[in-house]
Amino acid sequence: MFGLGIAVLLGMVATSLWLVQANNKYSQETAELRRLRASILDVLTTIQDAETGQRGYLLTSDERYLVPYREALKALGDIKLQLVERIGSRPEYVADLPKLQSNLDAKMAELGRAVQLMNDNRAPEAIELVRSDTGLTYMREIRDTLARYQETTDSRLRIIVADQLSAAENLRWVTICGAIAILAVLGGALALIGKYIQELMRSREEVDELNKGLEERVDERTRDLVRANQEIQKFAYIVTHDLRAPLVNIMGFLSEFDTSLKPVQAFVLADGKPLSENEVREAKLAVEEDLPEAMRFIRSSTRKMDQLINAILKISRDGRRKLQAEKVDLKDLLMTAGASVQHQVSAVDGKIDLDVQSFTIITDRISLDQILGNLFDNAVKYQMPGRPLELTARILPQGRGIVRVDVSDNGRGIAADDLERIFELFRRAGEQDQQGEGIGLAHVRSLIRNLGGDITVASELGKGSTFHLTLPTDLRKITRGNDV
Repeated sequence: MFGLGIAVLLGMVATSLWLVQANNKYSQETAELRRLRASILDVLTTIQDAETGQRGYLLTSDERYLVPYREALKALGDIKLQLVERIGSRPEYVADLPKLQSNLDAKMAELGRAVQLMNDNRAPEAIELVRSDTGLTYMREIRDTLARYQETTDSRLRIIVADQLSAAENLRWVTICGAIAILAVLGGALALIGKYIQELMRSREEVDELNKGLEERVDERTRDLVRANQEIQKFAYIVTHDLRAPLVNIMGFLSEFDTSLKPVQAFVLADGKPLSENEVREAKLAVEEDLPEAMRFIRSSTRKMDQLINAILKISRDGRRKLQAEKVDLKDLLMTAGASVQHQVSAVDGKIDLDVQSFTIITDRISLDQILGNLFDNAVKYQMPGRPLELTARILPQGRGIVRVDVSDNGRGIAADDLERIFELFRRAGEQDQQGEGIGLAHVRSLIRNLGGDITVASELGKGSTFHLTLPTDLRKITRGNDV
């Protein structure tokens, strides 16, 4: 619209210039025609003055009457030349110009003959010359030609004046429209400037908001790095401690194994030599008790090491797995997780409340399915004996691309000192009456952090727990070291 306004304005400026040029042309032609009309009148007036002077002299013989005649005679040449110049090449005048000049010359010659006859005291001949109507004929033709010139000039002047007035009127309207267009363009320009300023201010506010958000994200990433570093240190300590303990056991029982093996060797290698009762007793004790016990503890320690290594490998494999971002309905995943434990919940007269609305996010379905499945399994595993299990889940959008999922139960609960401990690898809290290796919730935390989220827990011992899962609504916008 602004460009269209500029184009209209330029068109009006061009039209105004054209109308001004046309008006100048009309003004110039009007001036030329007025000068031509003046020359026509000058010729007529001069010839009339000459004729009047000649007639007065013939009637009175007074030399004073010859003054206007002589002045007219003297000026007529220049006046005729001026008339011819102002006529120029105008076709409506040029055709009659030779006849006009001939009649003027003939009229002046007739006037001059009469004056000369009067000067020669031949007054009767002079008067007779006037009475012959020869001069009257010349004068009539001169008047007719000049009258025709004047009428042609006046007609053209009327046309030009009308055209000039029309051009002036058009110029006035173009000027008015141009002023309106200028105001419209100016208004549009001001509107665009205002809009630009508003957009600039809005962009600046957005940049300020992004800067604030960036600072928050930098702080959040810094906290994540600190937390990750702390977890690496904890993990390194746990791994070295928990792996070292079986190794120490193995080394200790190998030493005991070696000690117990000596009396057996002495008994076996006796080659029929008599042994003391004490040596025989020690050999029997080693075979029946010491060696089997050492073997049993060594086997138990190696089994524990194998379990620890397998747990570490499992978490490592899940961390390296390429995440597949896809649309996932949280309600569908919760319903699937609930259905997997429904028979166990029903067996204790419990209930599962999953009254949630559909909420679609883009994330890795497998990881999220494992997270929810583990939480639901834990709720069943650690339910309060003698109390029907109540398991609920809620979806709570948090804004800014974050959604929270709360999974609650009325189970045993967790002591305040153990709220963070339960997410550590190989750590368990509360009464240990259920089988487990202490890697479930550590695995859950690892999975959800790979998805760009986190998990926390609020619990009261003996009353139940609520696990809070926070997840980004679009995994593709999150960079967590995995290719998505």
